[in-house]
Parts: sequence; structure tokens; C-alpha cells
Amino acid sequence: DPPATPAKATPTQATPATTTVTPAETMYRIQIGDELEIKSYYNPELNDKVLVRPDGRISLQLIKEIQAEGRTPEDLSNALTQQYGTQFRQPEMTVILTGFGGQRAYISGEVTKPSIITLTTQTTVLQAIAVAEGFKETAREDEVLLIRRSPDRTPQYLTLNLKDALKGKDLKQDMLLQPYDIVYVPPSRITNVNRFVDQYIRKNVPIPFTLTYRIDTPSGTAN
Repeated sequence: DPPATPAKATPTQATPATTTVTPAETMYRIQIGDELEIKSYYNPELNDKVLVRPDGRISLQLIKEIQAEGRTPEDLSNALTQQYGTQFRQPEMTVILTGFGGQRAYISGEVTKPSIITLTTQTTVLQAIAVAEGFKETAREDEVLLIRRSPDRTPQYLTLNLKDALKGKDLKQDMLLQPYDIVYVPPSRITNVNRFVDQYIRKNVPIPFTLTYRIDTPSGTAN
């Protein structure tokens, strides 16, 4: 994945663990290499199976190629219905995710076995932590840091209250992972996101971080 080069991308601040996670944040977004089945109930001749190309687009019959990467299956279904609607009365297109591109996510911090996992099925944060053999006793389960790249490849931060999710109080906190997500379980409360990423993520997560994200330091210098 090539280095990201947006100008002066400033990370968003971590939200409190009590912040409600919106449904849009929990839905899987299509990625490069994913396999999609395109179906039309009323026009089966439009049915197709495609792979998302390296440029994030897909090619289908009778319409121009369309951006798929970064969209939810529902969003892409609506876009295809709109495009085919100029040629068919009731296309009613549906996008079904049938295969994942096998991209990676990273689990580190206060877990028993920090891991790099391959996303071949829909995987939540808690499922990934289970693969990493669970929380250590020193883990802060109510403020787990999720770092996710936005469409322009700048980082977005969320803190997840997985203690509530484990108790069944707020299952939306147990978000679906996206490729290149970093889950970091801290030993104590996060007070400065930039300093935390520099001190903990860069030094402790064994991945070439700059290949995925561009992060500005507090002084404004991109690393």
C-alpha cells in the first residue's frame, strides 16, 4: 500500500469512551480485492460476480465503471439501482459481499499475544482480541483505542468501551474491523492522542506505520 501524501493531515481527537458509535461506523466498507455478487431480482440478466480492482472500482455491463472501495454494500446497491434505473424500470440492484480481499488488521497493547490478523471474514474488535488470546489483567477495557484511516488516508481515532460491550450494554462499541485498522489496548487513560501514538503505537506495533497512515506530530511536522 503506497505512502499516503495528503497535506498537513491533522488527526482527530479521541472521543470519550461513552460516545455512541453510529451505525455507519459499524458497517463494513468494501475494500480492494473483495468479491462482490451483483443481483437484480427483476432483471437477472444483470447478475454478475466481480472483484474490486486495485483502483477501487468495478466494471459491470451497460453502465460506466463505478467506485466500490470505501462504500457499504447498501450504498453501492443504491448507486447501481440509480444507474441502471435509466435503462430498466425496476432494476432493484443488490450487492452481496461473498469474499474478502484478505487484508490485515493489527492488535497490540495489553493483550496476551499481540497479533497481525488477516481479515477473511467479518471480524469485530472483540473477536480480534480473542485471537490475541484476550486482555491482560492490566488492560483498560473501557478505553480501547481504534485507529482507522479515512478515505483520504488520514487517521481517525475512536475510543471503544469494550467493558460495556462484554456486558451486553452497548454492543455497537464492538465495531467491525476494516483493513489496516490498529487496535491498541492501553494500560491507562489516554490523555494526549498524538503523544500516545508516538510513544506507544510507533514503538510497539511491529508494522511500517507510515505505509498506511500519515500522522502530524503536535509540532505540525508530518512523519
